[in-house]
Amino acid sequence: MNVTRIILAALAATVVYFIIGGLVFTRASMRNEFMKYQSVYRSQEAMKGVMPIGMVGMLLSMLALAVLFAMIHPAGGSVAAGAEFGAIVGVYALGSFVLHNHVNLNIGAKLTVYQAIAYFVEWVAVGVVISRVYR
Repeated sequence: MNVTRIILAALAATVVYFIIGGLVFTRASMRNEFMKYQSVYRSQEAMKGVMPIGMVGMLLSMLALAVLFAMIHPAGGSVAAGAEFGAIVGVYALGSFVLHNHVNLNIGAKLTVYQAIAYFVEWVAVGVVISRVYR
């Protein structure tokens, strides 16, 4: 495993994750769904105070994923391998985060479906970015 490539892949994946998240989660339809559950989710203003914690958390997550990818593909992998890796992570996130939160949080099915689609797309993109940077 190449530590420099792992770190660069994790940084690039974090940037892409936040760019896609910013594009998807700020869409009016998604934002409107979140607004229905103001007692469950922080306001945009309140999120600003804790956003650095989330950013560090995502960077740590991307670092873990870059290490896993490097363990699976020590010499690097193709775009298809990255997409496959991202899809597996996306399915994991769907079960462990999206559906789990639908049970634990008082949110509707529409928001759950929006989140499922958005997170799956994010994770596939992250897998592709990791595969492209770690090569």
